[in-house]
Amino acid sequence: MRATLRWAHSDLRTHRGEALFLVLATAGIVASLLLATALFGYATNPWQRVFTQSHGAHVWLHTDTAADTGKLAELDGVDSVAGPYPTAATTVASRGSRAAVELRATPQRPSVGRPPVVSGHWLDPATPNGVVLESRLARALLAEPGDTLTVPGTARKLTVVGLADSAEPRYRPGEQPGLVWALPSAVPDPGGQVIGLRLTDPGDTSYVVQRAVTVLGAGAIGEVSTWQQARAEAQGDNRLLGQVLGLFGLGALVAAGLAVHGAIATRIRGHLRDLSVLKAIGFTPGQVVRIFLLQHLAYALLGAVAAAALAEALGSRIPGRLGDAVGVWQGLPGHTVALFVIPVGAVLFIGATTGLAAWRAGRVPPVPVQRPTAALGGRLTGANTGRAFGPGPAAAAPRTQPAGTAAQALRPAAAPPVRRLTDGLRRVLGLRPTPAAPDRQPTGTTSQALGPQPPGGLRRVLGLRPAAPRTGQLSDLARRALGAGIPPALVLGWHKAFTRRPRSLATVARLTLPLLLIVVAMSAWTTIDRFHSTPEQVGLPTALSVRADSGLNERQTRALLERDPGVAAAYPGVETAALVPGQTATIALRGLGTDQDPYPYTLAEGRPASGADEAVAGQGLLDLLDVRVGDWVRMTVGDQPQILHIVGRSIEPDNAGRVISTSLDTLRANDPGLRPTLYELRLDPGADPREVADRLATAGRGHLDVHTVTNPADGLSPLRAVVAGLIAVLALIGLIELLTAIGGTVRESERDLLALKAIGLSPRQITAITVTATGCTALAAVLAATALGLPLAHWLIDAQGRSSGIGAGIAQGPSAPLMLLLGTAAVLCAAALAALPAARAARRRLADTLSAVA
Repeated sequence: MRATLRWAHSDLRTHRGEALFLVLATAGIVASLLLATALFGYATNPWQRVFTQSHGAHVWLHTDTAADTGKLAELDGVDSVAGPYPTAATTVASRGSRAAVELRATPQRPSVGRPPVVSGHWLDPATPNGVVLESRLARALLAEPGDTLTVPGTARKLTVVGLADSAEPRYRPGEQPGLVWALPSAVPDPGGQVIGLRLTDPGDTSYVVQRAVTVLGAGAIGEVSTWQQARAEAQGDNRLLGQVLGLFGLGALVAAGLAVHGAIATRIRGHLRDLSVLKAIGFTPGQVVRIFLLQHLAYALLGAVAAAALAEALGSRIPGRLGDAVGVWQGLPGHTVALFVIPVGAVLFIGATTGLAAWRAGRVPPVPVQRPTAALGGRLTGANTGRAFGPGPAAAAPRTQPAGTAAQALRPAAAPPVRRLTDGLRRVLGLRPTPAAPDRQPTGTTSQALGPQPPGGLRRVLGLRPAAPRTGQLSDLARRALGAGIPPALVLGWHKAFTRRPRSLATVARLTLPLLLIVVAMSAWTTIDRFHSTPEQVGLPTALSVRADSGLNERQTRALLERDPGVAAAYPGVETAALVPGQTATIALRGLGTDQDPYPYTLAEGRPASGADEAVAGQGLLDLLDVRVGDWVRMTVGDQPQILHIVGRSIEPDNAGRVISTSLDTLRANDPGLRPTLYELRLDPGADPREVADRLATAGRGHLDVHTVTNPADGLSPLRAVVAGLIAVLALIGLIELLTAIGGTVRESERDLLALKAIGLSPRQITAITVTATGCTALAAVLAATALGLPLAHWLIDAQGRSSGIGAGIAQGPSAPLMLLLGTAAVLCAAALAALPAARAARRRLADTLSAVA
């Protein structure tokens, strides 16, 4: 055991840089996986916690005041009900911020859908105008307990007495009204009512909704929301962040495992003599395996423990959503288990990949066996040899060593120096090595050592085409390149990189994996930038959404909006909830723009809706109804059926893509009295949305509710830092693999150094061979990563878009200059890293070279 530890310590001192890289790579991988777990827990558990604490309802039905909701409690599958509660839609303002809200008259704190109070207290009859705000709405209004809310257009004032969490669909400016609980006295004129249903089996949600619509009548239903929709909205971007971190973390783990395997395999090939010595002095195969296995397990364990300790101690201090996610995750029951299982799993995976290469080390025989050297130059014709390398046979012949030289000192070895020298020369010339002779002497010229040649060898010396191709020979292209005067170092370097195909392909594959993941990460980055730089290409052609109260008619509102110098166009429209066929859910039905001034939808498939009863739909709606472009769909708005022909698929970032859109004129054909309730504003290039919103709010004198259109990429801002960190980890793994490839190439070049010097190559040319071989390997990996990474990135991003309801067509790959910069940087980095060790190897002394060959 002591000898094992001493050898491992000596090896660590020799390969400090490699050990440091492995530790850092493991730490980065484990940290990524831990953060991904934290984000998954943060995305799911807060909503689940609120739903459980509030004894939440699985279905919420918004109906008119005349609906007889008492029958719903008798439906099969309904365990209990909440309400009905009278509701009123209004707008409240606080500290300059306004929000559309739903006032819900709640005489007492309910048992089903019981919102947990996080600040202040519940409603008190002693404060008749007191209200409790949903916490997300309170953050939007910057309101706290004790603040006063105003109702624009009236003299009413509401006092905030508490804040509470809710498991219902969250507040979204301009889309989903916020929830405000109030006493019945604060809701004097309700416009509807809402009832919650808690089910015995949540899986029967669609069936219960269908039964409820049948009992109440489609005309009585205004909107239906389910627990699945609320949970999906609550998870939102956090789940996407967790998926990205998890995907890249697992990919980086696989890349790190392959890099460790390649590093050990390369070291085994380069230290066969050392391993044979260990076997000769008494090391068993199991001990040799344990040396490599325990050594690399220690590196992985050190990196994993460091990552776990940093995540536990400093994770909650990360600014932004990542820090919040880690803080919540640390309080969850499964936190300790995940903190232990993830690092252990990563260490075991790296140990498994290490074990295969270490097993090969244990199979090295105690007596070293001379292995054939890779054909550096392949078979060269006599004419090409003279033109390419310059010196003739005299220059190529090795000099006879005098007495007392390294040649005489090494004479008892199994393969004398001159034989190794001549065999190396014969390999460069494409000749077979001479058969071993017991009475061979290490003196004599190269021509004497070569001896009689077989007919095939004579054909090769004379430059004739052989009867059958042999492994290692130069291709016709390479021979023509040498004949055309291309430097032999470049040709031999290119040939060296791909001579041994299984080993070369394995090296290229290991280097391709981290580069491929980097390409995918860059594609995610550029896709996020696309949402900000060109939002009109991803379903966000407008920047502001405006709603007017009853104090302004349609003509006055449009005139007021179009007078602003920053507004390029104002599109009137309406948005209402519609029941889908089967009456199991509600979708958003929009009528935006007119036939003369159509709304500029972003289409990923089909054509714009230009005719009567034509519409475009989001991916979420197509999946919900199991339809596709070209189909007709029927929906119900109140008591009126609406039949539309889907002629295109639009990119819809809102409402999980469950949106069907047509023109306002199409909806007016079914309801002539329909008036616009909102206006979507497209601004001039360079106009600041916030400045335009402030001017419109001032000009509207309290009659306009102006909101900026929510960009889904705003919630993905933490993803930029995540992507940058992942690229750094992947670059580190790629660097490890690159250093491994360089070390293997340099070690293999040492055995051919004498032959290369014998045929007249200078140390600079020999260095160029190794640098060129490394650069060609990196270039092949870059090309493979680009060819595979770009389609993979588009597929992954579009798949995420389809699953979120936005739809495919949002992916944006890196620009050509950026990809060129990545490829150039990778190749130049590989060449720069190979230059120094290759130069040192090319200038080694003769005795050192002979020792390496031995």
